[in-house]
Amino acid sequence: MTDVTTADSSPAHQVARSFLAGAVGGPKPRHRARFHTLAVADVRPLTDDAVEVTFAVPDDLHDDYGYLAGQHVALRVTLEGQELRRSYSLCRPPEGGRLSVAIKRDLGGQFSTWAQTELHPGDPIDVMSPQGTFTTQLEDLDGRHLVGIAAGSGITPLMALATAVLERSETSRFTLVYTNRSRTDVMFLDDLADLKDRYPARLALHHVLSREQRTAPLLSGRIDEQKLRTMLDVLIRPATVDEWFLCGPFDLVQLCRDTLTDVGVDRAHIRHELFTTGEPGHPVGSAGRPVIAVPDEPVCHIRFTLDGQSADVDSPASAHETILNAALRIRPDVPYACAGGVCGTCRAHLVEGDVRMTENYALEPEELERGYILTCQSHPTTDRVVVDYDV
Repeated sequence: MTDVTTADSSPAHQVARSFLAGAVGGPKPRHRARFHTLAVADVRPLTDDAVEVTFAVPDDLHDDYGYLAGQHVALRVTLEGQELRRSYSLCRPPEGGRLSVAIKRDLGGQFSTWAQTELHPGDPIDVMSPQGTFTTQLEDLDGRHLVGIAAGSGITPLMALATAVLERSETSRFTLVYTNRSRTDVMFLDDLADLKDRYPARLALHHVLSREQRTAPLLSGRIDEQKLRTMLDVLIRPATVDEWFLCGPFDLVQLCRDTLTDVGVDRAHIRHELFTTGEPGHPVGSAGRPVIAVPDEPVCHIRFTLDGQSADVDSPASAHETILNAALRIRPDVPYACAGGVCGTCRAHLVEGDVRMTENYALEPEELERGYILTCQSHPTTDRVVVDYDV
């Protein structure tokens, strides 16, 4: 049993990747998250503060980097002696030998600033194998209507999803509502226009600008509840939609989820992914923050299984550390990316004991019921806890 604080109750801290789903064209099993060093093939400007980075995937790693439209990868670099990991959505539909992410510079963001100014073709960078479940559950897309609502860099996975859906079926439809402050902030502006030209009858594209006046009042200003409800009456009729994809900051995603639910949309048909900024907390780097045990204080005995091998570590009660941090102290290859409870890379099955999760933006209720936890947010509440990363 776990005591979970869900994403409905507090804002996100990190880039988030969430909600259980399947592949475009059929489910695909999860594979073990591993880093490999890839070479940068291209760096393409998208806006004044965003770039698209493409990596070359060698033939011998083709299987490791097969992915679904909507998934993400984690990037790992060491800057000024500190290991940094950031998670970014793949912005192109699956293509052999290449994968691309879009990186938007955050104010004061060390990683994003470095990527914007210092990353060049030929540079090596550690890239984790693709993860995530922000993709369609529909195996047959013929005649289906999918809708995406995105803000800012939240367009990234929806670029891949919209393209893949429209390419895969000649009768599928995709509606995209994309909100930004101004036209100069719109990522993939030309790519979206090209996609509209390719599928004029099947792609409905609505740009909403919060700080620029557009001809249609409905497409000007921030998206609030009243504007969203009007969109659902005028632009998108929920009864015609088979799946919804929401990607952006917490407030917008929550507004859309609540409003859609209120107008009768089944939450099982709503996928969401959060894009917010912030520096990850502990663990730092790949070692886990050190802890100091007080003599004779109680400890929690943690056992975890990874790649078929089990290991044991004791966590002092005074350390208040997560299972992930404790595991990293003795095994640095334990998988994680954001350390903020949002990407799901550190997911494991709770075999024995109880934990308290401080944040959860990556696991659906049914996953929690089956005993899955986010180890980066799970604090033991019993004397012994056993988790399995391999399930």
